[in-house]
Amino acid sequence: MDEAQRLLDADRPFHAHEVLEAVWKAAPENERELWRGLAQVAVGITHLRRGNPRGAHALLSRAADRLDEYSDNTHGIDIPRLTRDIRTLAEDRPLNTPVPLNLR
Repeated sequence: MDEAQRLLDADRPFHAHEVLEAVWKAAPENERELWRGLAQVAVGITHLRRGNPRGAHALLSRAADRLDEYSDNTHGIDIPRLTRDIRTLAEDRPLNTPVPLNLR
């Protein structure tokens, strides 16, 4: 997760997605949706960067819904804060502004 966060901090969301997707596919069954949701966040940010706010909204909203299924502090992630940030990002993030998103 640290590598994905580093890539997000460097404004490289597609690369963060690739890292998270690898974790998702290798995760135990009971954690797969968590990692899938995090990967969807990175793809949603990629859509924002590429000028597709509609696609970004759909992916970010799905990701937040998926993450809501996990308890607070799963793998050290503040899930309620993260899902709140994701929903805010899905609704009103201008395309060219930095995307501060902390997966920790």
